[in-house]
Amino acid sequence: MGGHFDIDDLIEKCNQIKEEMLNPDFYNDIKKSSEATIELSGLEKKIKTYNELKARIDADLELLELVEPSEVDELTKIIEEVELQTFLNGQYDSLNCFLEIHAGAGGTESCDWSEMLLRMYERFCEKNGYRYEEIFTQQGEEAGLKSAMIKINGLNAFGYLKNESGVHRLVRISPFDSNARRHTSFASVNVTPEFKVIDDVEVQEKDLKIDVFHSSGAGGQSVNTSNSAVRITHLPTKIVVSVQNERSQLKNKEIALAILKSKLYALELEKHENKLNCFKKNDSINFGSQIRSYILEPYKLIKDNRTNYESGSPEKILNGDIIDLLEYNLKNIK
Repeated sequence: MGGHFDIDDLIEKCNQIKEEMLNPDFYNDIKKSSEATIELSGLEKKIKTYNELKARIDADLELLELVEPSEVDELTKIIEEVELQTFLNGQYDSLNCFLEIHAGAGGTESCDWSEMLLRMYERFCEKNGYRYEEIFTQQGEEAGLKSAMIKINGLNAFGYLKNESGVHRLVRISPFDSNARRHTSFASVNVTPEFKVIDDVEVQEKDLKIDVFHSSGAGGQSVNTSNSAVRITHLPTKIVVSVQNERSQLKNKEIALAILKSKLYALELEKHENKLNCFKKNDSINFGSQIRSYILEPYKLIKDNRTNYESGSPEKILNGDIIDLLEYNLKNIK
């Protein structure tokens, strides 16, 4: 999970991006220039933190006996921030990612739970400077979402969220039960990096089943009148990708193929490099297979089964305050 933190590598990468920005054609590609700007900002923040820490340590080593407790606290925070970067230095950690949510057993309950999870991750993005775009949503029959996919853009998006892959379990008093009984719901989350170079992935047309259909927005309302949404099924692997965020069917197909290639590339990495277990997903969305439990009744507790991280404030976490949980898991999941 961890890696070596090399300040010289960060500086070199910064200089490369700055040099690219000098090219008059750099800003012609809005998407690419935006991503490069975000990456540069993140790298500069890391370098600044490192330099500040080094300067403080150099000064305080000379005056160690005179250091105030408040100075120690500040240094500790900076050291912890630098330490965290060593856990975000995996080969793919810096990349954007696709985050999928699928409702499991439980019908309307699980569809509502899927929508709650989507909101949690979107609030996380808003609170931490990440940009997200909804790629696809499939409404539940009565409420919530059967499935959803969002793309999350920003430095270390995959690194922070890779450990969210798995089954998430909710226990609460059902808002859909007139007898106010306690229900257990499940939803699966799968996080895949957006690989920058996937030219090696070959997708044969004969291996694809392509369907087009009407897009649907919140509440099941049609967002346009044409069959612009696209669903691609890769027959050999049974991987399914649906995209509806563009009005153009051609554009949606292009995005769906790019996502499919990222998924196939991740699958190949998993096959050939078992150490890259960050790509593995749990296909069993049932009781007993969860990575984390969110308990709202009869008591309030969130517990991660892999690291034993606990929080007694599920409302805060469900509102997107998950950065402490993510960072704890980064340091403790091997």
